[in-house]
Amino acid sequence: MEIKINSLADINEAAKTFVENMGDGKVFAFYGKMGAGKTTFVKAVCECLGVDDVITSPTFAIVNEYTSATTGDAIYHFDFYRIKKLEEVYDMGYEDYFYSGSLCFLEWPELIEDLLPEDATKVTIEETADGSRVVKF
Repeated sequence: MEIKINSLADINEAAKTFVENMGDGKVFAFYGKMGAGKTTFVKAVCECLGVDDVITSPTFAIVNEYTSATTGDAIYHFDFYRIKKLEEVYDMGYEDYFYSGSLCFLEWPELIEDLLPEDATKVTIEETADGSRVVKF
């Protein structure tokens, strides 16, 4: 599937379309260059899923946990940008998150590629020449 985001004004509608098409997937690996809009899009998706908390990049915490006010379900948002060794991911107990049955949104998954569940949904976000974004999954 491909979703085009022409501007930030369109992001909530794009997030709604994404959520409607997530299927049964639980782990979503977001690929894209720095500044492509991964965090912004994950934030919009979390809001669409009913998260009322302040949603920020987990760059320094590595993982942020949110709760959907709609369903009460946990949602985990990861940012592996600062990971230097896979041991750091083992130490944080990544399996407890990835195999919990809760939604997991991963930024910079290429840094932990070997640890991704086989059924992880790969999502790419690319910036186009006109400044719009294209989300593919």
